[in-house]
Formats: sequence, structure tokens, C-alpha cells
Amino acid sequence: MWRSIASNALTFLVVALFLFGGVLIWAQREYHAQGPLTAPICLEVPRGTNMRAVSEDLSDQGAVKSAMMFRVGADYGDKTQALKAGSYLVPEGASMSEITDIVTRGGASTCGTEVVYRIGITRATVQVRAVDPATGRYEEQASFDPGEGDAPEIYAQVKDTTGTRFRVALAEGVTSWQVVAELNQIDVLEGEVDVPEEGSLAPDSYEILPGDSRADVIARMKERQEVILAQAWANRASGLPLESPEEALILASIIEKETGGPQERGEVASVFVNRLDKGMRLQTDPTVIYGITKGEGPLGRGLRRSELDAETPWNTYRIDGLPPTPIANPGRASIEAALNPADTDYIYFVAKTLDPRDGHNFAVTLDEHNRNVAAYRALEAQRDQ
Repeated sequence: MWRSIASNALTFLVVALFLFGGVLIWAQREYHAQGPLTAPICLEVPRGTNMRAVSEDLSDQGAVKSAMMFRVGADYGDKTQALKAGSYLVPEGASMSEITDIVTRGGASTCGTEVVYRIGITRATVQVRAVDPATGRYEEQASFDPGEGDAPEIYAQVKDTTGTRFRVALAEGVTSWQVVAELNQIDVLEGEVDVPEEGSLAPDSYEILPGDSRADVIARMKERQEVILAQAWANRASGLPLESPEEALILASIIEKETGGPQERGEVASVFVNRLDKGMRLQTDPTVIYGITKGEGPLGRGLRRSELDAETPWNTYRIDGLPPTPIANPGRASIEAALNPADTDYIYFVAKTLDPRDGHNFAVTLDEHNRNVAAYRALEAQRDQ
């Protein structure tokens, strides 16, 4: 009898193991199989939540067939504790395995609503936009000037909504004064900050959180610029008439303000490097403007003859070499152009047309340059008729 019982028990165990193995194989296939979503969704993962809550949300939205199977699969892959807060685009047909990767790999959120504080050279704007799950692209919901009137109602709504992301975006060529002035307008930031050294901030996009201090945001901008400058200086061309990274930053800021299009940064840089090599004055209008405004906003008009003749530390029509400080915050491309300029003999340039985006005509000789200037003056005269 005992043999019979043992034999039956063994048979049962073998069958159970086969059944368990079959269930495990089936579960693995289900975990990696195409999911039931027929359209993309935006999944919000709040701070402090857990995988159980996420799995239930996914089940409620029809993204997974089984919340429990999703949790078991995540746990089996040691990803339960790797959950990252954010807003994530879950594409149509995403498997449970793919969704697990989406919510645990970290990085920037890929959908939801964001507020972008754009600090430009001539104006600042606040943009509210949200990802359309169907296209994966941002759609603008509102855009306004923070210095003009009340903010639209949607801004107040999304600002206080869990999951809204916030970014500050600096345009290349903004001044440090402009950055601080606009940071002071951002109502999700706190504290005061002094205007940092000109040129010390990296034009880029920065994620911020409500309650961040303005000083910490400035510190991040400065740290990023230090890294960019150090890397560019380490990879600089030989024989440049620049004695230090600080001088490179000054030249880069001039290139930034003189460049009509990114494709000609190298040529513009070569003009200034060639002039420095020859002991010629740089004679560039943006330095004169900085001597007038000190970076506190755009000049808003043309330069006067008296201003071109005025003695200021930044007037490169009156001083030799570089001015004492940068005249703006240059971007990475202008810093790299200053330290690796194009190989040309150019020492002059003037705008091709009245539209700065059309770039410049470059010249080696004064005669050629004078012809280019005459062509530009003719365009000005035609406009003023």
C-alpha cells in the first residue's frame, strides 16, 4: 500500500511540476506578448507610488490584461524597486515587459504637460504644452509674456497639477542680467540671486521643480558652462591668439552675437582670429552695444556715430584686442568655433541682406569688402524709399 501511495504521490508531483512549468512558460509569453492597447496613452507615475498602484492604473486604462501578472513579471525581473516617477508615453500594443522598461529606466518624462519658461534675446515667453499620445508630439496649449498682464487660466491649472514638468530654456546669446531678470518672474522658483559673471551661463534647457531656488538653478547653468568650456579648451586648435579659456569665452560671445546662422560660425570666428593675429582691431558693433547697455536688455535702435566713437572698455573700434569681459552667454557651438575656427584668410564681413538670417558676405581685401558694404547700403536705401 505504501508503495502505491508513494507512486501516486510521485506521479502527482511530476504532473504538478509539468503544469507549473507550463503555466510559467505561458506567463512569460503573456508578459512579453503584444499588449491590448489600441491607442497610445499617457501614464502618470506620481512620486511615492508603488508598482501595485501603477499596475492597477494600467489595468484600468486597458494597457495590461492582468495587473497581478504585470507585478509578478516586474518582480521576477528585479524591477519593482526601480520604479521612476514621471509621465510616460505607452505606445499602442506595448507588452507588459516593454511597459515595465518604460517606467523603470528613468530619464526625462516622455508625455504629459510641461511648462517651458523661454528666455530669449528680445523677449521671454511662458509656453504651456502637452504631448498628444496619438502622435507623441507636443501641442501648444498657451503662450504668453510673463511681463504683460495676467497669466491665462490654464497656466494656473497645470502649475498646481501633479505630474506637470517645468523647464527653463535659455537662448544662445542672452545676457546674465536677462537670465536673472526672467528667473525672478518664474513663480515656481524661490529666493534671490545676484547677476553672475557675463558668459558664465550655458544656454540650454534645464528641468526645474517647484520650490527650487534661483541660486541653485544659476549654479547648474554655471557648472554646465564650465564643463563645456573646459572640454573645448582641451580640444582647441594650435596657434590661436588666445591665452586662456576666459579669453576664448570672450571671443565666443562676440561670435555668438555676430552670427546670422549656425552654418557660418566657423567663418565668423576665422575673421576675428585673423584680425587678432594681424593686430587689427575687431571693430564689431555688438561690443559697442554692450558698452552702452551692459547687457540689461536690447538696445532697440541703431548705433549712433557718437557711440561708435565713444571710449568704453568694450568698444572694439577704440580698443585693441578683446574687450575685458564676454558680452553675452555663448552656446557650445560658438565656444567650439572660437577654439577651432575655419581655415580662411577672411578679415572682413558684412550682412548679405537686411535679414540677419541670410548670413554674411566675407572678404579678404578692403576693396572687396567695400563693394560688399556698398551692396548692403543699396539695400538699405531701397528699403527707406
